Amino acid sequence: MSFGVANIFRVPELRKKILLTLGILLVYRIGFHVPIPGVNVEALEDIASSGPLGRLFGLMGSLTGGQLQSATLFSLGVMPYISASIIFSLLAKTIPSLEKLQKEGQSGQRKINQYTRLATIPICLVQSFFVIFGVLNQSTPKGIPLVYTEVWGLPYVVGVMIALTAATMFIMWLGEQITEHGIGNGMSIIIMAGIVADIPAAFIGYFGQQGSTFDERVQRMLLYALAWVLVVFCIVYITKGQRRIPIQQARQTRGRKVYGGQRHFLPIKVNQAGVMPIIFASALMIVPMMLTQIPFLKKYGEPFNSNTSFSYIVVFSVIIIFFAFFWVQMMFQPKEIADNLREQGSFVPGIRPGQQTADMIQRVMTRITLAGAVFLCLIAIVPNFITQQIGGLNQTWAYFLGGTSILIVVEVALDLVEQINAHLVMRNYEGFMKTGDHENPTGWGRKSQT
Repeated sequence: MSFGVANIFRVPELRKKILLTLGILLVYRIGFHVPIPGVNVEALEDIASSGPLGRLFGLMGSLTGGQLQSATLFSLGVMPYISASIIFSLLAKTIPSLEKLQKEGQSGQRKINQYTRLATIPICLVQSFFVIFGVLNQSTPKGIPLVYTEVWGLPYVVGVMIALTAATMFIMWLGEQITEHGIGNGMSIIIMAGIVADIPAAFIGYFGQQGSTFDERVQRMLLYALAWVLVVFCIVYITKGQRRIPIQQARQTRGRKVYGGQRHFLPIKVNQAGVMPIIFASALMIVPMMLTQIPFLKKYGEPFNSNTSFSYIVVFSVIIIFFAFFWVQMMFQPKEIADNLREQGSFVPGIRPGQQTADMIQRVMTRITLAGAVFLCLIAIVPNFITQQIGGLNQTWAYFLGGTSILIVVEVALDLVEQINAHLVMRNYEGFMKTGDHENPTGWGRKSQT
């Protein structure tokens, strides 16, 4: 069922959720205009405009919605919370006590969320420490320090660490408010907002750059738009793609009545792992970029300086495929799925319930995961060649048109559209099920008055 955009704002509850979400995002964006005291922002932007550090800032911004190059209180974005969430997602599949807690339902999930929040604090402190001593404690090629020497010291370091940690916890709270009272997943929407927010400034900077005529820039922008539309179409097509395994429910005869026997499907998404393999692989590919900053290890990092080099493509693809299989195997257990089907009285036609069903699901999942992993490799690599061939992009445009950013934005947008449609359908059903005398003249659904 499709709904017009105008119908969204006709539902009071949905309108309130959307306006609340937009208001929280406005507060989130205001935080990016509160600078960290003592930082020479112009020098930081100069050193971050090129080189491995610039690629690192762009990558972190596309993954977490933060802006390390802006040196503001919200510079870390939701990166610490994402790290804590990934850690507990993996631990929940390896530690029996956490796995048992996860199976307790909503109460167990609340406890895991509480542990994730507590784990975010030390991760914030560690990451802010590395930001201070790995980024801010540097100088530009002209010898200008990024932090003014008058304020540098232990009180300054401790104060900045506490400020960045408090800001990240505030962002985490904003995301939870969106999830609970707004529309969509709060953290995902915050990440998408951080990615999209810089596009207007990058658009203005693109048309204001020197070295080419206005017509040439318009032609290149049209090529970018065409490439972007094609990539988005492929992402939507694969994201919605499923392999449906037919499931038959066992029939039960009670007296003269026969229950069950319905046929349904077990859907297995082509891209089960989502964007997580690319996030893991991108985080690991930061290491070769940072090796170029160490003199005696520079030669080992030079082959990975370009994201279109053969070495970079091969290593990046292998890591993506490895993490795709690793994540799917950790998150989805065919044995558990087969046991649940048997307990529910369902089976795959032609396959014996139990171990044979688990083996069949494992085979299907392996093939589907391989297809999804290859798709992730193409999405992560092909846009880099497109932007390089067309040329004329600044750093922000390059990362926005990169596969990781597009995949995040498209998946969040699809999830948002599905939730809005669900709210509209629920509202429609609620209006249809009201049982007033003037709305239900047939008396269907009313209690008996006798």
